Amino acid sequence: MTATIAPRPSFPHRHLLGIEGLSPLDITALLDMADEAVEVSRQVEKKRTTLRGRTQINLFFEPSTRTQSSFEIAGKRLGADVMNMSVASSSVKKGETLIDTAATLNAMRPDIIVVRHHAAGAVHLLARKVDCAVINAGDGAHEHPTQALLDALTIRRNKGRIEGLIVAICGDVLHSRVARSNIILLQALGARVRCVGPSTLLPAGIERFGVEVYTDMRRGLADADIVMMLRLQRERMNGSFVPSVKEYFRYFGLDREKLSYAKPDALVMHPGPMNRGVEIDSEVADGAQSLIREQVEMGVAVRMATLEALARNLPNG
Repeated sequence: MTATIAPRPSFPHRHLLGIEGLSPLDITALLDMADEAVEVSRQVEKKRTTLRGRTQINLFFEPSTRTQSSFEIAGKRLGADVMNMSVASSSVKKGETLIDTAATLNAMRPDIIVVRHHAAGAVHLLARKVDCAVINAGDGAHEHPTQALLDALTIRRNKGRIEGLIVAICGDVLHSRVARSNIILLQALGARVRCVGPSTLLPAGIERFGVEVYTDMRRGLADADIVMMLRLQRERMNGSFVPSVKEYFRYFGLDREKLSYAKPDALVMHPGPMNRGVEIDSEVADGAQSLIREQVEMGVAVRMATLEALARNLPNG
C-alpha cells in the first residue's frame, strides 16, 4: 500500500496587500512554504525554475536596501527575470502620477510587481490598476506583510509554536507598519501581544486591536517570550515625540537589565535597520538571545514563498 502525500494548502489570493484579510490557514500555508524555501536557500544549488519565464518588477518609492535586495534574491532563486525600478531617477520625479506609473508598467506585461510606497493605501490603488499580482513591501504606516511573516517564521522555528506566546512589541508603534502587520498576524495565530512604549509613540485607541498596552518597559517585558524592538522612525515624525535620544534609550532602549524582566529564554528581534544605543544595546543585539541575523535569512525564504504562492494563481501558472 503506497502512502499518499497530503496536498499542500493553497493560497487563494491574487495579491498580498496586507495581513489583514488573511485567515490563519492562509498564513500557515505561506509559513509552511517558507520553511521549505529555507532548506532550498541553504543548499549549494539554490536555483529553482518555479518562476522561469516570469517578470518581477521591484518598484520602490522609498529606499530599503534590506527589503529590496531580499525580494531580488528571492525572485532570482526562483528563476524570475527581476527588474529593480529606481524611482529616484524615474518619470515619477518629473511629475508622473502613481496611476500613470501603473499604466506604464502594466503595458510592459509584468507578472508580479513588488511595491514600497510612502503613502498608506498606495499599493492597494496600484493593484486595482494592473493585471498582474502585487505584493506590498510596505505602504506608509499601514502594513508590511512580508516582514510580519518572516518574524512569525523566525518565532515558530525557534519556539516551535506561536499560539500562547507573549510577544512584547516595543518602541515607536505609532509610525510602524511592522507593528500593525505583526499585531494582526500574531493574534490570528493565538499569541498574546503587548505594545510597549511612551504614550507619545502609541496610537490613540490601540487597545481596540486587542493588545495589552504598557508605558513602563519593565512591566511590559515581564514574563515575555519574545521581545520585538521597533526602529525609532525619526524621518516620519513631525514634531517632538521624545525629549532626546539619550532619554529614549534610558527608558525604552533594550539593554541587559530591562531584558532580565522577560522570561530567561526570551528571544530578541528587530526588523532593522537598528539604531544601536537608541532602541537596543549592542550587547543585546549581538547576544545569544538575539534572532536579528536569523530574521534576515528568513526574509528571503518568506519572499520566495510569497512569490511562488502568487505565481500559482497567475494565468498559465
